[in-house]
Amino acid sequence: MLDDRPYMREAGYAASPWWSATMLVLAANLGMYAFQQVNAVYLGTGFESWLALSPDRLARGQVWRLITFQFLHADHLHFLLNSLMLYLIGRPVEEALGSRRLVESYFMAGVAGGLLHAMLAWLAPSYFNHPVVGSSAGILGLLAVLCLLDPDRVFLLMFVLPVRARYLLGGAVGIALFFVLVPADTGQAQAAHLGGILAGIGYVHGFVRPERTLFDWRRYGRTIRRRELVGATSGRRPRGLRPRPAAEEHESAETFISREVDPILDKISAQGIHSLTPRERRILDAARRKMSER
Repeated sequence: MLDDRPYMREAGYAASPWWSATMLVLAANLGMYAFQQVNAVYLGTGFESWLALSPDRLARGQVWRLITFQFLHADHLHFLLNSLMLYLIGRPVEEALGSRRLVESYFMAGVAGGLLHAMLAWLAPSYFNHPVVGSSAGILGLLAVLCLLDPDRVFLLMFVLPVRARYLLGGAVGIALFFVLVPADTGQAQAAHLGGILAGIGYVHGFVRPERTLFDWRRYGRTIRRRELVGATSGRRPRGLRPRPAAEEHESAETFISREVDPILDKISAQGIHSLTPRERRILDAARRKMSER
């Protein structure tokens, strides 16, 4: 049914983005960073040493660090850049998949990134055995999710250079993998970045689109055949909505959903919510109204 789809059940996201899960995660990061500054000036407790990702202490069973390190940041620039990226990437992912999956994929990617960094630190401590803080792994996991959901989306790299999502994802994987294999001191936890990206890819293929073939880019691109959404027998329908017969105005919600909405939901599942036309969005709005009248 209609209300078991996350992009229908959480329709309030678009109307109230300030109460979205993305904004709540941002607020949590802001609160923690503010406390870091207060602690540095007035308290001096050194609490970060109990929350940062430390491979040695993780090996001793301090597993909470896989979550807590994601709320800490090293300095002002680190916090501001991560916050900007989380806002720009998290909102479209949440719009497409809903709040629950946004949170799931974000923290799953962060944990996966922390685990990969820790495992490499255990194997090659001279290169990777250093504490890690920051939300970059989770953010790059969300980037992977967004790039797979909408591979033709255009990003402005450095706010200047336009790059399609599929190529941006490939570049992010390549850079992180290179610096994992050639662990130069970049000032970034590239192993955590790589782990986050791979977790985001795995999340899409494991939970969002389990029927898809891994890395079959053609099935995510423009070669997907668009399904006819309404039952015209021939030719193109004129612009604008056709007048609705009186019988359709009073049809049941189940009939309306089966005839008009299910094809649109299938399209969202295949191509993402950003692929919808204005007419299809109006149909979804009408479906929500019908559901509220039941």
